[in-house]
Amino acid sequence: MSYTTEQLLEILDQELRASWKGERVVLSSADRLNNPVISKAIGAEKLSKVFAIQDFRAQIHDYQRQHGVSGLVWHTCQFAGRSLRIPELHPQLIAIPADKAALVAARPAMLTFWRESIAGLRLWMAGNQPRPTSLAQVEERIAASEWAELAATRDELYLSLCWGDPKDCHCDWAKPDSGCDRIIATAGEPSGIKV
Repeated sequence: MSYTTEQLLEILDQELRASWKGERVVLSSADRLNNPVISKAIGAEKLSKVFAIQDFRAQIHDYQRQHGVSGLVWHTCQFAGRSLRIPELHPQLIAIPADKAALVAARPAMLTFWRESIAGLRLWMAGNQPRPTSLAQVEERIAASEWAELAATRDELYLSLCWGDPKDCHCDWAKPDSGCDRIIATAGEPSGIKV
């Protein structure tokens, strides 16, 4: 029997704590960094901790692939008296092929939730300087997306319209193959909170 997603996250958390306590050592960490000045500035102990965590995380990702263990975690998004249970990729795990299918399958319910929750709210494209947008422009982006993500604060609802690789979609360097457009729905102007 293979480990569950929750068990892998618990194991990763234990390993992270052990690494930062100095209980895990990678002796070759200075050799892995091709810059001796940076290596010396950061220090062997800190480098060892970073590489120990990276190595262990890579082992967890290999385990996920070999045993088909999902990288998705489920949580409830609540906004304006509504709630919806939704999946999202945990940042410490990878998405297996079935995970992307689950994200795509959850998209219609998320979009319904979002559309029912935005009545009377203004829409903004997220960015360094959020800019107003229209529902028609958002619908064009919805049509081009593969899956959606939702997050909420008390006064703002965030819709992320994603495509490509779920692990890379939030990284600017991954565009245009993977990416994510973020829409903010709020009564006034966006607060600038990063969710």
